[in-house]
Amino acid sequence: MEQLSPNSLAFIALVNEYCGNLEHAPSLERGTFVHNMAKLLPRIYISALDLPEPVVIDDVEIPPALDETQYDLVRSRLAALLGEDDVYLEVFMDDMKYSDSPIATSISENLADLYQVFYDLLAAVRDLDATVQRELLVRCREDFDGYWSQKLCNVLRAVNNIMTATADDDDMLY
Repeated sequence: MEQLSPNSLAFIALVNEYCGNLEHAPSLERGTFVHNMAKLLPRIYISALDLPEPVVIDDVEIPPALDETQYDLVRSRLAALLGEDDVYLEVFMDDMKYSDSPIATSISENLADLYQVFYDLLAAVRDLDATVQRELLVRCREDFDGYWSQKLCNVLRAVNNIMTATADDDDMLY
């Protein structure tokens, strides 16, 4: 029986951990959550680079599993947890090329966007054989290259900013 590579299994485990952190964010201290994201996001990025390279595949898509209500709940809880630090200026948005003024975005929205990608993937790969799982991971890698890698890097920069600005706060756990 065919199995997934250790790198693919590691990626699935990391995105599962990420989703769990977002789902349990309301029960965490702000500093703990920020620290968790600062550790997880780069590991997910590196692990995604180890996924199978995109190739021409049949119309394999990762079906949506996360509904809008669930997405909004995760995003709003993150926004409440992050408070005034949720909004940051983004310089890597396509719209920025044509703008004379800074464009604001939010950590909560970007983390929720990543949550949607990962949640959908986890729901899709569950209980499938390794061949189909591998095809879905190839699609995920393609989506990484074209969409969510930049989003992950952008939000990591904002998370790092909070972490370094509040390194002396009492709620930071190291």
